[in-house]
Amino acid sequence: MKFYKDAVETDSRDYSGIGILVSNLLVIVFAVIQGWSLGSMMVIYWVQSVVIGIFHVFRMLLLRSFCTEGFTSNGTRVPENAKGKRSTAVFFAIHYGFFHLIYGIFLVAGMATGEPETGAVASAAGGMAGWFEGPVWFVISVLGFVAGHGYSFYQNVRADLERRPNLGVMMFMPYARIIPMHLTLILGGMAGATLGSMLLFSGLKTAADYLMHIVEHRVLQKKHEKKP
Repeated sequence: MKFYKDAVETDSRDYSGIGILVSNLLVIVFAVIQGWSLGSMMVIYWVQSVVIGIFHVFRMLLLRSFCTEGFTSNGTRVPENAKGKRSTAVFFAIHYGFFHLIYGIFLVAGMATGEPETGAVASAAGGMAGWFEGPVWFVISVLGFVAGHGYSFYQNVRADLERRPNLGVMMFMPYARIIPMHLTLILGGMAGATLGSMLLFSGLKTAADYLMHIVEHRVLQKKHEKKP
């Protein structure tokens, strides 16, 4: 049973990018209407990063043909077989998951105390109440990210089936994508929990998200080798 058709067509319109933009803008609109704090939005964006990681694990596992040129583990080139693919996906899941676990603990601790000495996240959060600001809209926002990145995942896997991507480059893609997003948000927390700072840094985060989407889809995929 095949997950995708072997023959795919290239669509010049970047619908997955549009979906990611729309989901980001949806969050900003809900934040303004519901009066969310920047801390509440950082929780939503944390969930978005987790969603990106989950889809990426499945993207690696669904690879059929790939190369590992320049990609080594303990000084040995990662094998271009199912074992190499699985071990890379597991390593990524553990490393990426641990990073987000620590980040998530930091967010929850900051929101629970709301004390200035807990750092930028706490000062932006305004207490645990941020978790409950418009829970229905919070869930809708998260589902928007799932839908946007789910379609992006679909597009990526279709492209991977027509190429021979580098597994090492693929493994590091999510880090290059989420680090600019979260650095922007941390700077937003340092700037203070105001509506202006929330709009500014959420807008910059959206731009960083879309820019890295462009890099992933249009630049990195051009470097993939065609199937022999």
